[in-house]
Amino acid sequence: MRELAEKLLAGNPSQLGVHASDALLLNDRLRLALVRFAGIDGFTSLLRRAVALASANIPALGNAKVGAEGRIEGLDPAFIQDHVLRHEAAIAVTVQLLGLLVTFIGESLTRRMVHEACHEPSSDE
Repeated sequence: MRELAEKLLAGNPSQLGVHASDALLLNDRLRLALVRFAGIDGFTSLLRRAVALASANIPALGNAKVGAEGRIEGLDPAFIQDHVLRHEAAIAVTVQLLGLLVTFIGESLTRRMVHEACHEPSSDE
């Protein structure tokens, strides 16, 4: 799962933006795919659980809360500025989220969603 998480995060251009805390946990395309698949409440619920599980290994996530539309709140500004810790937190949360998806929808469908989230749609699609 870590390999899939790294692949997703490598393709997440918003992680480099000013609002890095918004994109901390997940590739934006995967976020949209999961909202379409499970609805905003289902996505938010999965993300809350993933953050809780990841906080066991990344204590800086202990105060993080998943707010409206799956946005992350309560992160320390110093944490957001620490690119190494932020990357490790993003990996940890994404790994947990993917693990939850595998549990609920199976590995095949999870991998398909990741594949679709990692690739730009062509102009023909």
